[in-house]
Amino acid sequence: MAESDRTNDPWMNTGDQSSVVRLNGHDTLTIESAVDVTERLGSSDVQPRPLKSSSSDDKLGFAERAASAAGAAFLSAIIVNPLDVVKTRLQAQAAGVCYSHPLSNLTSRMACFGPNMMFADLRCSPSCTRAGIHGTVSICPPDCFQYKGTLDVFYKIIRQEGFARLWRGTNAGLALAVPTVGIYLPCYDIFRNSLEELTSQTDSGLKPYVPLIAGSLARSLACASCYPIELARTRMQAFKATQIGKKPPGVWKTLFGIVSDVKPTNNSRNSWQGYRVLWTGMGAQLARDVPFSAICWSSLEPTRRKLLSIVGDEANAASVLGANFSAGFLAGSLAAATTCPLDVAKTRRQIERDPARALRMTTRQTLAEIWRDGGLRGLFTGVGPRVARAGPSVGIVVSFYEVVKYALHTRYADS
Repeated sequence: MAESDRTNDPWMNTGDQSSVVRLNGHDTLTIESAVDVTERLGSSDVQPRPLKSSSSDDKLGFAERAASAAGAAFLSAIIVNPLDVVKTRLQAQAAGVCYSHPLSNLTSRMACFGPNMMFADLRCSPSCTRAGIHGTVSICPPDCFQYKGTLDVFYKIIRQEGFARLWRGTNAGLALAVPTVGIYLPCYDIFRNSLEELTSQTDSGLKPYVPLIAGSLARSLACASCYPIELARTRMQAFKATQIGKKPPGVWKTLFGIVSDVKPTNNSRNSWQGYRVLWTGMGAQLARDVPFSAICWSSLEPTRRKLLSIVGDEANAASVLGANFSAGFLAGSLAAATTCPLDVAKTRRQIERDPARALRMTTRQTLAEIWRDGGLRGLFTGVGPRVARAGPSVGIVVSFYEVVKYALHTRYADS
């Protein structure tokens, strides 16, 4: 490989003489350190001097980075959505959501079947053989509607609601993931590169903390931008359809239902309360996502740099994919397990159906309630599917994003 190609490729290791050529694929807006040009060119007349990086990676604008991130988010949302549904169901059940048959109470049966209906089949599924006859009602025992673990949730959702229900909320997930990650990853790139340049000029000892700060800032910005869709997705995943044979509400109907539940008042000061309720629980979301991002990026960056340093000059699309997926998988799993109690609190706040109580709830109070009701086990409800979802999700998003950037970088380098 030509020396000029090596110095312009941020995924390649050019040795110890340059600090700009990182092994994580990010060198945008950074300043190249002094290089011993004498040794590289074999000339004693040329003196080393600081050079700005002219890497073709600088040509990647925000729009291209956002498009790469959006594609990664689209892929991840489709693949891991079933685990997100399972995790939300377990947490909602622990919060008191009842998953009994929607016609299990007399009022619902009268509304659906009418007063002259002699028999009602309320089995959890048409093939269930555990149902008993109670008067004129054929109904399953309560444990048919209770989730006992991750695999049990998968089994009962598929049997009772259909295989497609595992992708419930995918449209909201896509509507959320594409703009959120499209904001998140490019902003993380920009914040990290700017902070690394700043720390290199002021205090290099702060450089290890740059990924933590950049990840927290980028995630806060992305979360605040798209939170109502996250609220709708959680509700869509947590609650079953209340009427047999009727299509469950989508994103906009779910949001409209949340707003319409707020009782109107004549006080103009409270007229915005119906819209404010769409951001209830955002504090819990930030309390979960900011530490998640901080833990994730502060562990992901050194891991993938170490993995890519093993490859060295032989780095290619496959090695970039493998290193980023492995680092993302490990970092995402660690961050998901650590922040699980905050995720439980976020879910509980988002599924609260009493608007007045939802507006009064705080994350600290919610965590205290969870501890009081379920102890440590309650705080880590759904940790299994959450970790199983987050690890592959982070791995897919980061590796896809970096591979697309690598491909664009290669195209610009060749042009």
